[in-house]
Amino acid sequence: MLDKIGIPKKLGWGFLGVMLFMMGDGLEAGWLSPFLIENGLSIQHAAAIFSVYGISIAIASWFSGVCLEAFGAKRSMLMGLLFYIVGTAGFITFGFESMNYPVMLATYFIKGFGYPLFVYSFLTWVIYRTPQHKLSTAVGWFWFAFCAGMMVLGAWYSSYALKHFGYINTLWTSIFWVCVGAFFALVMNKDKFEQKKGSSTKEKLNELLKGITIMKTNPRVAAGGVVRVINSLGAYGFPVFLPLHMAEHGIETTVWLQLWGTAFMGNILFNLIFGIVGDKFGWKNTIMWFGGVGCAVFTVLLYYTPVLTNGNLLATSIVGFIWGSMLAGYVPIGALVPSVAGEDKGAAMSVLNLGAGLSTFVAPALALAFIGLIGAEGVIWIFAALHLISSIIVKFIRVPEEENMRKKTATLVS
Repeated sequence: MLDKIGIPKKLGWGFLGVMLFMMGDGLEAGWLSPFLIENGLSIQHAAAIFSVYGISIAIASWFSGVCLEAFGAKRSMLMGLLFYIVGTAGFITFGFESMNYPVMLATYFIKGFGYPLFVYSFLTWVIYRTPQHKLSTAVGWFWFAFCAGMMVLGAWYSSYALKHFGYINTLWTSIFWVCVGAFFALVMNKDKFEQKKGSSTKEKLNELLKGITIMKTNPRVAAGGVVRVINSLGAYGFPVFLPLHMAEHGIETTVWLQLWGTAFMGNILFNLIFGIVGDKFGWKNTIMWFGGVGCAVFTVLLYYTPVLTNGNLLATSIVGFIWGSMLAGYVPIGALVPSVAGEDKGAAMSVLNLGAGLSTFVAPALALAFIGLIGAEGVIWIFAALHLISSIIVKFIRVPEEENMRKKTATLVS
């Protein structure tokens, strides 16, 4: 059954584990920024916390694919779990409870190493286990699990838990959920990733360095990494400033959490649809028209809808749902970039994962840099323009078939 719907059956429990892990990781994403601001931090300080978090995510994301090849999948994922627990516990105990800003910066930085090592190592594992003709579909299932946990279950759980447990206790429960996810992904999941046998320390180091050198030796992989950064700008940038914009138009924080969950209901549904569409309609076409152009249009509409409708929740939710759906149009990038990397799929996935990690830094950093100059409205237009640029970049990423055709044509002409 799992193979028929595009999930490698040997890794089935891992998909559930990723969903639960990301539920724990993402439960504060929609409310932490406004909570910190309400308790004395400036919007710049809140954005800075998310920015340093993004730096550590970017570092861990970059090396997640090659760590899997050098050390094995489950070891890389276990390291991610430990980083998450240590960082979260430190953040709550020594930073969050007393609003100690320097400690919050340091411990949130540590926490940032957690989920990339866990979930992106698993994604690379999926890439190796999936036949080429089903690759986009399998990647779609991964992002279904990822977003269902982080953006939907995490947001909806928070809207309940905050009322019954309070802010601090809600954060403590995140450790419980990531441990449950780790149980399914590391214990229930019996598949074994075969490491390269006989690898010396030097060979393992060279494997790690491929996550850097491949961007020079294969510019198409580097271009895919840039597109991956742009892909998630809204997902990580909007929570920094959009809840405040929504509140100005009558949509309060708890309602915003439900709206955010609704937007990512569209995303998780269309992660599956666009994964299949990518395998049928073409990976590049799907990314360009649905991902790039679609996100550009609905990023702008998501900002202006509550303004034009006086905070009408239904209208804003519909636009949010469609925006989340268009965000899923980028799903085939996870199939496109490894396909142009040849045998270096782990290194290619490291670059893609770096892009995903960098977006968690770039998005709040853009908000931090420009919101004081051009306001939230200006930041929205920057995000929309970048989505259009990503479509242009994808146009020039040639898959192997296109590259072979180009070489044949050049030979005939010469």
